[in-house]
Amino acid sequence: MTIRHAVLLINLGSPKSTSTADVRTYLRQFLMDKYVIDLPWLLRALIVYGIILPTRPTKTAAAYRKIWADGSPLVTTSIAQQQLLQDKVDIPVGVAMRYGSPSIESAIKGLINDNPLLSSIHVIPLYPHYAMSTTLTVQKEVNRVIQKTKHTIKLSFQPPFYNNVHYLNAVAAIIKPQILDLDYVLFSYHGLPYRHLKKTDPTRRHCVTKECCKYPSKAWDTCYQYQTIVTTRELAKSLSLSESQYMISYQSRLGRDPWILPNTEDVIQKLAADGIKKLGIVCPSFVTDCLETLEEINMGGRALFLENGGESFTYIPCLNTDASWISLLQRWAEDSLTI
Repeated sequence: MTIRHAVLLINLGSPKSTSTADVRTYLRQFLMDKYVIDLPWLLRALIVYGIILPTRPTKTAAAYRKIWADGSPLVTTSIAQQQLLQDKVDIPVGVAMRYGSPSIESAIKGLINDNPLLSSIHVIPLYPHYAMSTTLTVQKEVNRVIQKTKHTIKLSFQPPFYNNVHYLNAVAAIIKPQILDLDYVLFSYHGLPYRHLKKTDPTRRHCVTKECCKYPSKAWDTCYQYQTIVTTRELAKSLSLSESQYMISYQSRLGRDPWILPNTEDVIQKLAADGIKKLGIVCPSFVTDCLETLEEINMGGRALFLENGGESFTYIPCLNTDASWISLLQRWAEDSLTI
């Protein structure tokens, strides 16, 4: 059989191990990406090398140790997703991490080496919502690697799927049995600096203005905040949640620049103080459980809620290897044959 087309799943990545040295290497690669800390190189280097790397790797390594079993949960689960998808399709399926291992370069070279007649790759960034620090940087790195290989490979990219009915149904199906006895549901998304929203706004004037997410604009195609609002609204509708039963927040802030509000930690404390006793939290911007969900939310968020008067905390897991999610990946893989 002549193989001319392949699929490549790409997630964020993790350190090689929980050692401080490996975490430092990972954070250096991650934070020096100009699409993550989007400042001039010299200023970015001063912040990363002068402020972050001297102290943060030790703290982050300790956090990883709390969730590390047979490797990084994000990496091991992403590989499991790739293997389950490969079992369902005849197309070669690769998996890569934007940072760390397996790298995008090694994954693409592996697909080419295993399939010498390969002429196209469909890339599926495993991020439901568009952001320059996720979607865009994946596209840039894939294109860089292809140019470096000097192979003529046609690339196509799966667009953000924040409003895809199959994605929403799969997430809702995981949430529904978990919230039957809860007082409140918090939809926590990874945060972004407001300046990222402005930079990805093609109009340069719509995002981060008064009620910008309520007025239609082509900026919505690349507006992370708007897309998270849509996901939340549709999930709440599917779950029959009233406006008094749920809220949206943003986690994982870094630095002192203004980030999308409200902040998840602040919301958790306020909900407890307001008398919410049974809280459930779901993180729809992640399709794979990772440090930000397992340690930051399930451990840190849980402790914060209980310390402030809450009585019951339910963390609702990501899609991970859910059958409906794998079926959706299969749909995209098979559809990509006609792109």
